[in-house]
Amino acid sequence: MNALIFAAGLGTRLRPLTDSCPKALVEVGGEPMLGRVINRVKDAGADHIVVNVHHFPDMIIEYLRSEGNFGIEIRISDERDRLLDTGGGLLKAMALFDNDDPILLHNADILTDSSLRQHMAEHAASGADATLLVSGRESSRRLLFDRSGRMRGWARADFSEVRPAGLDVTGLQALAFGGVHVVSRSLEPLLAEYAGRHGQAFSITDFYVEMCGRTMIRRFLSEERFSWFDIGRPASLEAAREALRSHSIR
Repeated sequence: MNALIFAAGLGTRLRPLTDSCPKALVEVGGEPMLGRVINRVKDAGADHIVVNVHHFPDMIIEYLRSEGNFGIEIRISDERDRLLDTGGGLLKAMALFDNDDPILLHNADILTDSSLRQHMAEHAASGADATLLVSGRESSRRLLFDRSGRMRGWARADFSEVRPAGLDVTGLQALAFGGVHVVSRSLEPLLAEYAGRHGQAFSITDFYVEMCGRTMIRRFLSEERFSWFDIGRPASLEAAREALRSHSIR
């Protein structure tokens, strides 16, 4: 199974922690987040992992070396010359996978115990081009899905802005994206097409919004209760640490 871990971010909201350390190596529960995510995707069956790097890249590479690459094949997608954001990062990293299997994408700053195996299984069963972890948590921006679970657009929480422009939101479900998704290799030519219009650095969310009418992008709305933390802000970092201390997250 393929996995791509986004570890290139600048982590500006976590300064001064990230003035001397990449966000991916910030410790939560005594372990760098990158290590937690690698073990998580490895436990779900990943045996080919790509990690993208930009901010303090040598620290991440040395960390992986010191851990013996966690006993599996890990390749580096080097963005030290230019940060490509999540969409551009995915497009660049695709060349580093030697097979056509789907790719599990996981932000290095997301701590969650949602079921990756169930997520992968739903993606495979539906034949979707992408399957996104979503939930009903509070968020200033949400993705919009129809009753069948297919993505139709994006909106601010108060619907003051909706994309695509003019989208009828009647009957659509607004859900927050969780930074964990599965994509099929069928998206690669569309990612390249999008990059040709918008430049090599672009957000995967913007790509999904523009392409959801042309390709099958579905939600993964877990039936099981799960915990979720974005450790990219001091308050949520401390909340994640407390959840681990209290064993409220698996």
